[in-house]
Amino acid sequence: MSDETPEPESRHGLVVRSTGSWYDVVLDDGEAIRARARGRFRLEALEIDETNPVAVGDRVVLRVEEDETGLITEIEPRENQLSRRAAGKRGAVREHVIVANVDRAWCVQSTFGPKVNPGFVDRFLLAAEPRHIPAGIVINKGDLLDGNERAQDAIAFWQDLYERLGYPVLLTSAETGRGIETFVSVVSGPSGVGKSSLLNAIDPDLGLRTSEFGERTQKGRHTTTFATLHPVAGGWVADTPGVREWGLWDMEPQELGGYFVEFQPYIGHCRFPDCTHAHEPGCAVQEAVDAGEITPERYGSYLAILETVTEGSQRTRRASWRTEGRPDDPDETALDPDDLP
Repeated sequence: MSDETPEPESRHGLVVRSTGSWYDVVLDDGEAIRARARGRFRLEALEIDETNPVAVGDRVVLRVEEDETGLITEIEPRENQLSRRAAGKRGAVREHVIVANVDRAWCVQSTFGPKVNPGFVDRFLLAAEPRHIPAGIVINKGDLLDGNERAQDAIAFWQDLYERLGYPVLLTSAETGRGIETFVSVVSGPSGVGKSSLLNAIDPDLGLRTSEFGERTQKGRHTTTFATLHPVAGGWVADTPGVREWGLWDMEPQELGGYFVEFQPYIGHCRFPDCTHAHEPGCAVQEAVDAGEITPERYGSYLAILETVTEGSQRTRRASWRTEGRPDDPDETALDPDDLP
């Protein structure tokens, strides 16, 4: 008779919540378990400039330890991931993965308190485009438009603008139930727009904590502190913490225009192949703006985002120089460590 202890059985599951060092995982048989990740995943995340080695939405393999917690031993390949530039001083060179394996992403805004922020919407859509994640816009608090013709016209303008670009726009109300029957898979947006209230309206059993918008500060208060998957309508919805700014990750200035869907028919006709569509002569995109074929609102948003993407790219290059001795020009030969002071 052998005295050897049998190897723990491997289990497969879905990460539904991440709190930093611990993860809530729902196993394939429906059992929920708290789990940690092997240290090598954190080392690998540092090597590729990610803040979090395991993200909500990841499919994982784990083994159950003697204390009935799990140890994640494998992260299955992702179909995609929705990311942003990490906040803070080190954010210039690190990626924060919001959620993995996304079927569709919705940017939640509100009619009032706070009002629609087109710059945030555009950055969100740009985060989804390179990953081939279908994205759309939810405008919540539609009940506040009743009797306000000017506000109705303003929301109708943004709804028409984005729908003509091919993005679905849903006008909803967590108060009245309008539009909440539509299935969503990821909801993200600033604090105060009613993401958690919207999910509570879809499924009252969720009982998510909500808060009021601060009229004095004109800012919402965080009620969702960690990205979490909730079972809704036979699928999963990822509710993310409020995000004040969506910094784009891994995007160079010359790439940005290609992810503005209305720019795509014109980019190939610019005089210069590396045209940034900001100041170059012979730019077909600028000509399309002048001709009214591209809206000034979206072009103005593009220019504002181009400035931040350029600054972020420069910060990343400077950080790479300091940490790895890389030259700013990727075509140049990297410095020999013996040549460094």
